[in-house]
Amino acid sequence: MQLDDITISRAITRSFTEDFQEAMDVEVAIGGAGPAGMTAAYYLAKEGVKTVIFERSLRPGGGMPGGGMMFNTIVVQEEAKEILGEFNVRTKEYEKGYYTADSVEAASAICFKTIQAGVKIFNLMSIEDVMIRQNDRISGLVLNWSAVTLAGLHVDPLAIRSKVVIDATGHASEICHIVVNKLGGRLRTEGGGIMGEKSMWAEVAERKIVENTKEVYPGLIVTGMAANAVCGAPRMGPIFGGMLLSGKRAAEVAIEILQPS
Repeated sequence: MQLDDITISRAITRSFTEDFQEAMDVEVAIGGAGPAGMTAAYYLAKEGVKTVIFERSLRPGGGMPGGGMMFNTIVVQEEAKEILGEFNVRTKEYEKGYYTADSVEAASAICFKTIQAGVKIFNLMSIEDVMIRQNDRISGLVLNWSAVTLAGLHVDPLAIRSKVVIDATGHASEICHIVVNKLGGRLRTEGGGIMGEKSMWAEVAERKIVENTKEVYPGLIVTGMAANAVCGAPRMGPIFGGMLLSGKRAAEVAIEILQPS
């Protein structure tokens, strides 16, 4: 078979454009393809919720592939081991209650299973703003290419609509910062603002991260490290069980919003 460069280029541009147009009107839009964001998307897709993720960097996975200080091993606790098992990630018991996993395997498996569940992940896209419509409710995201942002180019963005937005942007909690700094929005936190993450304390952070996974502004949920950063809890370091549990909880909160009893 003779290959044609133009056919290859058309296949890429046409397929991407079709996927992007489909992503412009969804039920849930997630900022950040780290472990919490992808886990949330996975569980949403399993329930038939139309979900899309926008990731600013080249690769999904967030901080998970780096493990602890570039030792590509992560730790999860008993409560989260079942979630890794659902993604077919192999774990080893280090001692009672502590399980290790290959960080690259974990990130890759979560990404693969999330996409296979029906989630579209768009990498190299940055969230520049949010859409606000009725009753000051978050109703979508404003996007630009990450390269445009990094280069400081004056290029206007595009918008997508969603019923729920999940901030899974990690320590930076970028979407929440937009709501507070640009809109003057008051979050459902002590004081109404972004409280900032505290120093590393795994025991407290792992407990708080699930508690802090909630709707902090109409239509906006926080998950993963963004949840602890917004609500003023400690960071947890290279134990990732809380990230997975937080992602699953974010999916539950989103479904509660979409399908109120």
